[in-house]
Amino acid sequence: MYFLGIGGIGMSALARYFKAQGFEVAGYDRTCSQLTQNLENEGIKIHYVDDSSLIPENVEFVVLTPAIPANLQELNVLRSRNVKIVKRAEVLGMLSRRCRTLAVAGTHGKTTTTALVTHIMLTAKKKISAFIGGISRNISSNVVIGDADDDFVVAEADEFDHSFLQLSPFASIITSIDADHLDIYGDYQHLVESFNEFADKNSDDGIVIYHENLPVKTAKKHLTYGLGNADFVARNIQIVNGLTEFEIMTSCECGFGLCGERFVMPLYGNHNVQNALAAVLICAFLGVDTATLKEALLTFKGVQRRFDIRIRDEKHVYVDDYAHHPEEIKAALTAARKVFPDRELTVVFQPHLFTRTRDFMDGFAESLSIADRVILLDIYPARELPIEGVTSSALLNKITSRDKMLCTKENLVSTVKTIDPELVMTMGAGDVDRFVPVFEKLFTKQIA
Repeated sequence: MYFLGIGGIGMSALARYFKAQGFEVAGYDRTCSQLTQNLENEGIKIHYVDDSSLIPENVEFVVLTPAIPANLQELNVLRSRNVKIVKRAEVLGMLSRRCRTLAVAGTHGKTTTTALVTHIMLTAKKKISAFIGGISRNISSNVVIGDADDDFVVAEADEFDHSFLQLSPFASIITSIDADHLDIYGDYQHLVESFNEFADKNSDDGIVIYHENLPVKTAKKHLTYGLGNADFVARNIQIVNGLTEFEIMTSCECGFGLCGERFVMPLYGNHNVQNALAAVLICAFLGVDTATLKEALLTFKGVQRRFDIRIRDEKHVYVDDYAHHPEEIKAALTAARKVFPDRELTVVFQPHLFTRTRDFMDGFAESLSIADRVILLDIYPARELPIEGVTSSALLNKITSRDKMLCTKENLVSTVKTIDPELVMTMGAGDVDRFVPVFEKLFTKQIA
């Protein structure tokens, strides 16, 4: 099996899964990263130049990520060989049809929720495979490799390129439907329609669990959750001894025995309380008992790059986060304000995609302005070409924080070292995460 774009978080999970199933696996990616290095250490051959001579001769099956450009030399050579080429989502769809699939969708919140569902099911000793869009700290991986007779597949359902419509869920969660990927969907209404189509793909004897504020319309059995007037509501949220506590209230007849029960977890922010509530509900529907649900939430270690506290001492707090949409940034910065109320907040943000920056310029400015100080890197282009007038400088002009600046990646470490911030967050879906080990060394004084 040959993976084009093997360094993607979803692609790498499938590569690991199929290698464990006995397939010979190799791949190409444009960029060497910690993730691809880990795959190489696990015995997967990877190269980083678009060179068809490096493609193994015995390739029988090609898995393709949507991020791969159509003019990639290797892709065209493989097409001429007449080998089977399928998108990543199609492969995940195939796996989802072999047993009951628990699918977690949403424009944000899905990775943490998928990791939570996975951890609860493992704590309950259920037989599962799982594909997570991030590295769960409990398993130090983005995949759980089960057996052919697994009872469940837990899958993160990605809305990009309509990928989640390839899945056949038994039960599903929809965490959020905020305008995003408008380069794919054209407008918000088409995005909503796609999520509703996803909900309707659910099994008749399963359940769709979605946030109370979403425009979901489905004839399938469903429940809502949230902080307001949902079927299941999280109340009395507070931080006690460094942990988040909340109580579940419900007026539903089913109840799952959860009404009045109090849960404790080491995650922060109202958004994570709601992610946890959704994960608890889907697992309770499957029969996981309350004691196991409580144990799993208390022992959940989180996901890398999701409010990922890397340094926490008297002088410095350093948090890394994948947030790349205005609503995600707002949730993460609001949580930081609540958890560390006495510290000046500095955010280093790398905008991701020219189209997203263009579409949500005002939203980015409003959310980033929650911070005391904003350091903006250049826009990470990924698969896109520049758009005239869409720049980090244009975004900076709209930000109202009292201290704001542009910074190159080359000058970022020296700039942060000079500021010596009390509380700093790196944010973005590009390559800003490469500064994580550098900042860890800086704040522990390993860099002079």
